[in-house]
Amino acid sequence: MAFFSFLSPFFLAVICVLIIIILQNMKKPDGKKEKAQKMTKAESRPWVDEDLEDGTSLPAEEEEGKDEWQDMDEENLLHVSFSPRRYPEQEMLKRSKEFYELLNQRRSVRFISDEAIPRGVINNIIRAAGTSPSGAHTEPWTFVVVEDPEVKHKIREIIEEEEEINYQKRMGDKWVNDLKKLRTDWVKEYLDTAPYLILIFKQVYGIVSNNRKKTHYYNEISVSIACGILLAAIQNAGLVTVTTTPLNCGPRLRLLLERPVNEKLLMLLPVGYPSKDATVPDLKRKPLDDIMVVV
Repeated sequence: MAFFSFLSPFFLAVICVLIIIILQNMKKPDGKKEKAQKMTKAESRPWVDEDLEDGTSLPAEEEEGKDEWQDMDEENLLHVSFSPRRYPEQEMLKRSKEFYELLNQRRSVRFISDEAIPRGVINNIIRAAGTSPSGAHTEPWTFVVVEDPEVKHKIREIIEEEEEINYQKRMGDKWVNDLKKLRTDWVKEYLDTAPYLILIFKQVYGIVSNNRKKTHYYNEISVSIACGILLAAIQNAGLVTVTTTPLNCGPRLRLLLERPVNEKLLMLLPVGYPSKDATVPDLKRKPLDDIMVVV
């Protein structure tokens, strides 16, 4: 009996410790449940784009104001009649073929002349890009036109610094080898020589007059469509460009150009005439049968 009376306090202490451990575990959040909740939250907002995040993080005051959203009520928006011009079939065929032939001449040109081009042309091609459709007509784009030589050179320095690291470390051998046929590397002389650089930013959310946030649905897809129209407008004006997506440069370029935290860099386009000694790789495009499926 003395033995059991000795063990009773010991067993009691063990039981108390076990109860404390069980209670503590019950208070801990379930990692799997938390992850599932996050996934559900992400899935409930399919217009939010994650793929090309540039590393820009929201400051603490932005994170704390997650409820400060205000989506404008436009239920009473006026609808007007729409009657676009209709072309005869033969003219439709002619116009569609001519437009294809114009765009089929488009090439990515990395040798751009410093010859001046009218500013009005740049204004018009950006106006054309601004006609692009967007999710809920939020128009989530900002086109930053850079013509100042000093700013262009600072942009070049930032991009070449990051691109050298990209080519030597981040991109990997396969990616670098795939680019060899294009004879491209981290040296981007066209960022200095092109008379204009157009940096296209996506607005991940809007800011309305009372400083509240407005949801920008499918902002990356919307801005990507606008970039396609911009490329077509550049070609139509008789100018050239090369699509540049500066990996890991977005945050620094955003700060350099003093863009707000809700904007992220999507693409950079140097715009001008091709230099007299410009060359392009002799690439072939896929035929129609390889890119179109008729059901």
